[in-house]
Amino acid sequence: MKKKILIIEDDKIVRENTAEILQLANYEVIVAENGKFGLEKATFFKPDLIICDILMPELDGYGVLQIMMRNKSLQRIPVIFMSAKTKHEDVRRGMDLGASDYITKPFEESELLSAVASRLKRKEIMESEGVKSSKIFKKWRIDQIEKAFEHKDIMDYKSGATIYCEGNISNHIFYILQGEVKTYKINQEGKELITEIFSNKSFFGFTSFLSNKPYIENAEAIKNTSIIRIQKHELLELIKTNPQLGLNFMDLLSDDLAHIKDHLMHLAYDSVRRKTADAILQLHEKGGGQHSIEISRSDLASFLGIAKETLTRTLTDLKDEGLISTFKNEIQVINRRKLERIQ
Repeated sequence: MKKKILIIEDDKIVRENTAEILQLANYEVIVAENGKFGLEKATFFKPDLIICDILMPELDGYGVLQIMMRNKSLQRIPVIFMSAKTKHEDVRRGMDLGASDYITKPFEESELLSAVASRLKRKEIMESEGVKSSKIFKKWRIDQIEKAFEHKDIMDYKSGATIYCEGNISNHIFYILQGEVKTYKINQEGKELITEIFSNKSFFGFTSFLSNKPYIENAEAIKNTSIIRIQKHELLELIKTNPQLGLNFMDLLSDDLAHIKDHLMHLAYDSVRRKTADAILQLHEKGGGQHSIEISRSDLASFLGIAKETLTRTLTDLKDEGLISTFKNEIQVINRRKLERIQ
């Protein structure tokens, strides 16, 4: 698949010439005439790299970079500044703000293509290594915590079994050895809204360490599930006697909280196609990147806060486009990259 490059440049001739060079080099090119439009297109298209002028109307290159660094979805996109400003302090300011490279105008075609290829390759390597090290570290944290509670009895729940109900006193935190659990609430009309889906090697049911507050939602096994119940005083004792293990546990809870916040943002602002694709990718990741995920249409629709009929139409569209395949309650990811790019 072609790499996507966004050019933000107010000079029409420079913008068109730069775009032509990159298109001839087999890149997909998007252009914007100022920083404001550039940020809008960056947010929508999620380019692999941005080439940005510094002196522009509406919003200059420094402003573009500062806003990108505060935006989680944009801050990892490499930016190459392109400007006639050649003073050392101008270059230094751009690099301090987070720019990846700096090209002075006028430039040679070879200089531009070399900088682009270099930054794209570096981004690819960093993403690959980052995902790999993150997964290794997370597995290590989980294995350490699991080992600390290996003496606990394992409780088995059949598919559809209730684990706890909203209003029950929260004496335990639950850890899934194998299986899948949904947490959900029932609104005044009796409609179910799934708040989160937890898979293997996940904690759920956390309310408070210090007081036995009631659970604020229900929990039910989606498939046959094996769980360890950990009493709160056991967890507190672990944190006191092994601070590093306690920190590992808190890191895992932070990761889960970040996922929940992202899910709520998708529910509030994304299109049905976008949030359906995100949910499929999220469940695929939680399942360890397995070949397929298994979830009923009713549960997935409830998780997304949409009607089952709307979900069915959306899944059919994604299937027709060759992005997924479906069989009964199974969904298989066929083209992950295209799913990630759905708007």
